[in-house]
Amino acid sequence: MRGRTKTLVLGVALLVSLVAVIGSCTSALRASEPGATKVAFVPKLAGIPYFDAMNAGGMLASERLGMQWTMHAPATVDPAAQTAILRQLVAEHVDVIAVAPNDPVALAPAIADARAEGIHVLTTDTDAAASQREVFVNQASAEGVGSALVDSLMKKTGGTGEYAIVSCGAAAANVTSWIEAEKTYAAQRYPRARLVETVYAGEDTTTATKLAKQLLTRYPRLTGLIGQCATATPGVAQAVRDQQKIGRVYTVGSGTPQTMKPYLLDGSCSMTVLWNVESLGYLTAWTARQLATGTALKPANDVSPELPAVHYDAATRTVLLGDPLLITQDNVDQFKY
Repeated sequence: MRGRTKTLVLGVALLVSLVAVIGSCTSALRASEPGATKVAFVPKLAGIPYFDAMNAGGMLASERLGMQWTMHAPATVDPAAQTAILRQLVAEHVDVIAVAPNDPVALAPAIADARAEGIHVLTTDTDAAASQREVFVNQASAEGVGSALVDSLMKKTGGTGEYAIVSCGAAAANVTSWIEAEKTYAAQRYPRARLVETVYAGEDTTTATKLAKQLLTRYPRLTGLIGQCATATPGVAQAVRDQQKIGRVYTVGSGTPQTMKPYLLDGSCSMTVLWNVESLGYLTAWTARQLATGTALKPANDVSPELPAVHYDAATRTVLLGDPLLITQDNVDQFKY
């Protein structure tokens, strides 16, 4: 009797394991079915942790929604590289292209060609508002990002002194809008502070560090640096660390949490202003699904349990993730990307 009971228990355990394996395989097969919506994500550049986190969020959403999600990242920030990728995706007849344009103007013709072939196109992370894109998935408003960055820096400098900005590409619509918002906000709120210069490093942290060091030499009374994108933010912090100016020159920016953790812990960066990047990727994939299925976006959208009320502005055709997050040494470990 004891032997039969043992055999029965083993049999049930094997059956449960088999069901779990079948369920896992079914989920994987569902995402690879011939009829599944094919979404191609085209970030600004390969090898950037920020876009890797977006990709992870997009993959999670696609798994839940039964879609195929692939990332096609250019090797350089040359707009021609993104254009070539979009033209290849058109030839492959994907259903939706989700792109973060390095140069909105340069990419507009390729977006128009994709739309002419019946392929849905949305922009994400940064916009190409004058193009034929159908929706922009925005991480946060320019005013929200700009004011948060300026406030976090001025909290350290006492609202006075000289500061500079190290940004990525001069043509990127998102960082350009943030810089304009920062200038307007700082002029109104902190009239005793002065922006001395804005420089552009592309999507390259080493270049950002080099430019930041040049700024520190050119402006010996500099008290603050803003890293305007995920690659520039560690660059400016590294410059302050290398020049042994921690506690004398303060930096803030929009770097990813785990990349910025060492700088937050040693004080070479005071705060990184960001958003849940994985959620941005998730929202991008969900929006692609709405386009592919012809589902109208609502003023408020229940995207997932984590994103229960995402707003859509019909006038600008913009889906907004939400308010920016303020990440410091105290909460940086809450974010794993």
